[in-house]
Amino acid sequence: MHRKAIEATYDGICNIYEKQPYKDPDTKVTIQKDMKVVEEQPCHLSFSSIPATDDTNTVSKLRQVIKLFLAPEIIVLPGSKIEVTQAGRTEYYSGSGQPAVYGSHQEIVLGLWKENT
Repeated sequence: MHRKAIEATYDGICNIYEKQPYKDPDTKVTIQKDMKVVEEQPCHLSFSSIPATDDTNTVSKLRQVIKLFLAPEIIVLPGSKIEVTQAGRTEYYSGSGQPAVYGSHQEIVLGLWKENT
């Protein structure tokens, strides 16, 4: 019952990519390539702001926390690239660590995707 209530809030979908070895058929060279391992998984993004620990004497800074909610059985490795479409927008994020997994869902703190990560 708790899981159904949480899943009722899922208003987005996500695709998850992991770096995996890929052997180019022409050159026979193996490179690391983003490979889609999860496709169109229902999810929800949550945004909140918290005070940063590096306040200065003149300006207090806020840090945005982006959290992804999805089914607990989905495996998301740290460093995975996560594409989320919600509210008509598609953004790319990276998983920033181990997810908090519960019986009804999991929560993953995300960072904005940087191409060089």
